[in-house]
Amino acid sequence: MKILMVAPTPFFSNRGCHVRILEETHALQRLGHDVEIVSYPLGSTPAEVRVHRTVKVPWYKKTSAGPSWHKPYLDALLAAVLYRRARRLRPDVIHAHLHEGIAVAAPVARLLKTPLIADIQGSFTDELWSHGFPRRPAALRALLLWFERMLLRLPNTVVASSDEMARQLHDDFGGQTALVAPDGVDTDVFTPDAQPADIDLPRGARVVAFLGLLTAYQGVDHLLRCIPLVRREHPDAHFLVMGFPNVERYRSLAAEVGVAEHTTFTGEVPYELAPRFLACAEIAVSPKVSKTESNGKLLNYMAMGLPTVAFDTEINRDLLGPEGTYAPYDDVPGLADAISWLLRDSAEASRRGKALRGRAVEKFSWRQTAAVLTDAYRRAADASPDAAG
Repeated sequence: MKILMVAPTPFFSNRGCHVRILEETHALQRLGHDVEIVSYPLGSTPAEVRVHRTVKVPWYKKTSAGPSWHKPYLDALLAAVLYRRARRLRPDVIHAHLHEGIAVAAPVARLLKTPLIADIQGSFTDELWSHGFPRRPAALRALLLWFERMLLRLPNTVVASSDEMARQLHDDFGGQTALVAPDGVDTDVFTPDAQPADIDLPRGARVVAFLGLLTAYQGVDHLLRCIPLVRREHPDAHFLVMGFPNVERYRSLAAEVGVAEHTTFTGEVPYELAPRFLACAEIAVSPKVSKTESNGKLLNYMAMGLPTVAFDTEINRDLLGPEGTYAPYDDVPGLADAISWLLRDSAEASRRGKALRGRAVEKFSWRQTAAVLTDAYRRAADASPDAAG
């Protein structure tokens, strides 16, 4: 099939949403589909991926996640690129990532009578709150929820990145039924055999790793504040904090809580080097506080065979299963206790890491995700009589 993806983001950047878009593209290509992407002017272009970009906007430099007042005109430019490319390509389906992608793609899909699927990774409204959007007045939240429900009625088919997101779409957004196309991981690339990167870490340290965006909604504040509690029992624990943006802000917080010398910040890690950086760790942690957005980094940790700590949420349990190590939600002392427990019991930590690796291999291949997407494309075509005709 000919698939035209809409990525309303500076694709490719080294973060989870972009990894999903990239790996879906690769998996669909391996199944024989022809995939093209329309995106913003910023970002790198991965090998063997065709990306059509909007015109450059000199003053727009943002590659990190989160809302921006520049989005409305960037999305208008993106809709124009999508329309031009869709007229030329005549795709079998338009595949819109995120709620914003639906808003961009729906008018074009209707005008050209092309089936539309939506690829949803979290609640649009909840993600705005997670990124610091004002929570009040209550009428604003109600308006945003209404807008989200309206958007979700536009695609012919909706896919969700987790069982929990699919449940939320059904329960909170008007009985919307979604196929589940879970995040995946390339277990041939993310493997316990990866050669560790050359990072200047203290000799003999027991390394606890985080890899992701350095933001409050990813729980980085919680992580740094739990370090003194972990080190009371494990003075040899050292924390490897990998990612961007806000590196200097979190260096300052580490100094404020007295753990600067026990924390190594790497800055942004290229996706292709992530396995080598994770191979430096004994334990991995993801204290993400968003309850609706997917948490794909857990799959990378799992494939590396790393025992993994996360807050106790439905999305995290869907991914980690019974071999995850869970802390009470939004609880800094509980997070410290969970990390300390794994450091205390190395044999159990090793067993859990091996079990998580097996779970990743068995349940979370991108090929399975691509098969679900192919089914979604066919359903969208069947649900779009104009396109079928």
